[in-house]
Parts: sequence; structure tokens; C-alpha cells
Amino acid sequence: MDLFYTCALYLAILFVSLSLTIYLIGKHKAKAHGTTGLLDLPPGQTGYWPIIRETLDFFMAGRNGTPGKFVTDRTSRYSSDVFRTSLLGVGKNVAVFCGASGNKFLFSGESKYVTWWWPRSVRMVAEFPDPDSVDGYPTDDSFAKTRRFILEFVRPEALQRYLPIMDSMAKQHLEADWAPYEEVRVFPLLMKYTFALSSRLLMGNQDPTFITRLGHMFELVASGMLSVPINFPGTARYKAIQAGKSIRFVLLPIIKRRKKEIMENKDTAVAKDLLSKMLLAEDENGQPVMTESEIGNTIIAKFLASQATSSTTITFVVKYLAEYPDVYEQVWKEQMEIARSKGPDELLNWEDIQKMRYSWMVACEVMRLSPPVPGAFRRVITDFSYSGFTIPKGWKTHWNVYSTHLDHRYFPDPEKFDPSRFQGRGPAPFTFVPFGGGPHMCPGKEYARVQILVFMHNLVIKFRWKKAIPDEKIIYKPLPVPASDLPIRIEPCI
Repeated sequence: MDLFYTCALYLAILFVSLSLTIYLIGKHKAKAHGTTGLLDLPPGQTGYWPIIRETLDFFMAGRNGTPGKFVTDRTSRYSSDVFRTSLLGVGKNVAVFCGASGNKFLFSGESKYVTWWWPRSVRMVAEFPDPDSVDGYPTDDSFAKTRRFILEFVRPEALQRYLPIMDSMAKQHLEADWAPYEEVRVFPLLMKYTFALSSRLLMGNQDPTFITRLGHMFELVASGMLSVPINFPGTARYKAIQAGKSIRFVLLPIIKRRKKEIMENKDTAVAKDLLSKMLLAEDENGQPVMTESEIGNTIIAKFLASQATSSTTITFVVKYLAEYPDVYEQVWKEQMEIARSKGPDELLNWEDIQKMRYSWMVACEVMRLSPPVPGAFRRVITDFSYSGFTIPKGWKTHWNVYSTHLDHRYFPDPEKFDPSRFQGRGPAPFTFVPFGGGPHMCPGKEYARVQILVFMHNLVIKFRWKKAIPDEKIIYKPLPVPASDLPIRIEPCI
């Protein structure tokens, strides 16, 4: 099956790339700043022919379980902390920044040198079209509104209100979906749990049928959104696009119905979840701040962020705690101390979360070795120089977590699982970047921290476990996923 997949992948990319090449070469006129030959560009290979090989290398590195290889091979080959490449679906001119200095420059240069950007193919999957924008997709202003509401949703005061819900839902989930069994598959169960929690907090929806139906659609989107950009029936990208259409088809009537309910009871309506908060928001003229499409985009973005960060990280927390019993024991002791301080039915509070210092160190080390997001792209908005090279306007940039997370200069013996790295002041700035950095750092970082710690607390005080497949392979799609969904054998804590 792997051989068939690899061959099919090569042939499909080759076919599409060659077709694209022939078309673009016919239309292309070398007008990139008059001529790029006069510019001192970063080392690397770009253009319409290298895009085939570079794209294959980029995706196959993850498929082979070595997602950082694409970057490390090229930094070694070019002896440079910035190189250029071409990636199908991204562009023929992409500057990849590596190391802490590269991260610092890009994160600090947001809005000055670069701006947020996602490939059009990703936006096709995850966003409502905007007929009023130039390219048919949401504008920077729309993105800013989405970000503002997400930031309000994850403020510390809001998180303290969500904490009892998170705790009670974690308890219910473990009792219903874990406790009756001797063996469970961790990854799909955590996808189910995190989606149910998001559905409750984002939309106030607790209907199991709705959660199962929409959750399956989001799984397809998450799996195919950043896959090889080939839209053929049967491919992950095709399935993601179809699932994205289905999500929008389901969400829009819900938004319209809730809007109607709020308008009919405007004087007494309260913001009980993110959806109602956005629907109630008005500007100084009494007009809605967000359109229905912008509200839908915000809901989709938060669902996807939760699926990508929390479910993936907790899955790998379970994996590493099974592999390192001594680490499990320390987490268990910390969490039991908190549990023993509570009454029989007393839920976790904000002070309890702050006491989970070692547990968070463990989660951080998990995100260092198995980061839930591999990096991000940006669009260059003005020419700039970095490390002696010119990066022209219109290029794309990419920062990648593996360029620092697995670098021995920042993390000695980088392959070793060692939570003590995060003791005290922790890693040097711009070296640990699972949530990005700068103005566009993931706004859900604190939400993810609370969600991860709440689940860890409930899991370790209730169960001990062992991996059913000791040498289970990890694949990257590009998010890390255990090949067999991480089956474990569980037993109650005594």
C-alpha cells in the first residue's frame, strides 16, 4: 500500500506540475523586479522545474516520518540559515527562514516586511468565499475581526468560566468512552472529545448526532487541508474541499437561525457562547460588526485550531507518558496532590491550573518533539534584506518549528525526551515556537494550555496504561498522527 501510494503521488504531482509548467511558461514574462539576476537571492532552487522535486521532497519527508529533513538537508547543503525553494500550491519563490534568528526576524517583521498568508487551496477548504474581496476570499480586515473575537474568547476571565465545563466534560468522556474498555484507540477518542468541547463552547451545541456528523467533516478538512495540493477524486485534498463545502452548508443555517432568535429577543439576549457574542456585536451605528460569512470563518478557524493543537498534543502526551514511566509518576504525584485537596464533587479552579507546573513542562516537551503545527507561510509586502540576501516583494516566506526544536544548539541531545528543559527560564527566546510568535502568534495558546492540563489531570488520576503497539510508526499529514491511532491498554489507578 505504501509503495502504491508513493508511486501514485509521484505520478499525480508530475502530471499536474508538468501541465502547470507548460501553461505558465507560455504566459510567463520575466518581470520579477526587472530581473532577479541583479539581486543577491538566498541559495536554493526555484522555478517551474525544481518545483516538482522540491514539492516531492517536502511532502515525502513527512510521509517517511522525518518532517524536519526537508529543512535540515538544505541548511546543511547551503550552509545558510535562509534558503529558497519552490512548492506547488505555495509559489515558485519561497524563502525558508531557519534558526532562532530567522524566527525572531519574521515574527518581529509582521506587518513591516511580511503579512499573514495561506495558500488559496487552503482557503478554498476552510473559508466562506467573500464576493466583495479581490480574490474572492476574506480580506485582512476580515481576518483582523476574526482574530479580535478569538482573542476575546480566550481571555483569562473567559477561560476561568470555561474551566468547570472542560473539567466536567473530561470526566464524562473518560467515564463513557474509556472506563468500560480494556483497550482504546487514543487519537480518534481525543478528536471526539476536543470537538465536543469546542461545539459546546463555540456554539452551545451538545447534540451527539450533530457533533458526530460535523466532527467527521472537520477530520477530513484537517487531514487534507495541508496535503499535496492535487484536487482529484479520492485524494485527501479533494475530500477536504468537499468536506469544507459540507461544513459551510451546515453552519450557515445555524448562524441564520441563531441570528433570528437574537434579533427577536435583542433586549434580553446574552452572549452565552462565541457564536452569540459575535451575533450581538454592533458598531457605533448599531450595525452588525461581522457578516454571517465572517462569523462562519471564525467558528471554522477555532474548531480547526482546537483539533490541530489540543487533540494532537494530548495524544502524544499519552504516548510519551506510556514510554517514560518515571515521568508519568511525577505527573501523577502532582495531579494527585491537587485531587486530594478537592471535595468529592468539587471541580478544578484557576488556582489548580497554576499548580500544574511539571505537567505543563511535560506538555511543552511533547510539543517540542511532536509539534502540532509544523510552521506557517507569510507573504512579503516589501523588499528587505536578511543575512546578506535580498527577499523580493511578492515572495512567500516560511518558518518551520523543526529548524529550532531539533537543533542541538538550542536543545542539547535534541532527540531525548526531557521535560526539565522547561524548568526555570526555559529555552532561549524564539527557539520553542509551537504557537508561532509575533503579532500573529496563535491566539488560542492559553486555551490550549488549560484544555491540555485539565484532560491530563483527569486522565492520570483515573488510569495507568501501556502502548499496545510498542514501535508504532508516526506519520505526518503534515500534522503528526500515530499510524494505528495509538491503541493503549488501560487499567484503573488504585
